[in-house]
Amino acid sequence: MAVSMNTGGGNTGGGRGGRRRHRPMAEINVTPMVDVMLVLLIIFMVAAPLMTVGVPVDLPKTNAAALNQEQEPLTVTVNPEGKIFLQETEVEAANLVPQLQAIMANQPQGQPERRIFVRGDRSIAYGRIMEVMGIVSSAGFSRVALLAEQPAGQPARGAAPAPGAAPTSRPATPSGTAPR
Repeated sequence: MAVSMNTGGGNTGGGRGGRRRHRPMAEINVTPMVDVMLVLLIIFMVAAPLMTVGVPVDLPKTNAAALNQEQEPLTVTVNPEGKIFLQETEVEAANLVPQLQAIMANQPQGQPERRIFVRGDRSIAYGRIMEVMGIVSSAGFSRVALLAEQPAGQPARGAAPAPGAAPTSRPATPSGTAPR
């Protein structure tokens, strides 16, 4: 009794044509890479709006509605120690006026005056915030706004909050008045 075993690639003819040779795949499958990139893109799109100015301060609460912004805001921050920051750079009070005047001089002609926001930690004395606002005004900025946080669970007056919206830094305006 003889037993035979088929070890070929489906063709039992034997010889050179009996086995099919498999070539290695020459293409790279980019689908997993695209999936990872899309996930990263979504993560960055969600995380980017949550990022705030780099100097941490505990802002006071307000019921005023948020203002629309058409250009990047110019921010002066007073931290809990009373130090002054222009954007994220620490500045001495004596050097703040020349730096703000240089920013104002670089503003293109024909554009409305740029608004400047003052962020002050709630633990800072009101007099220190007024001192910084005076410095900003003496540099030539007449459109100065204070930033405050919306209290959790309270809708802004004059605006419908987005469902599930987290409190963010926003300019405060006196109730019943329009921003300049």
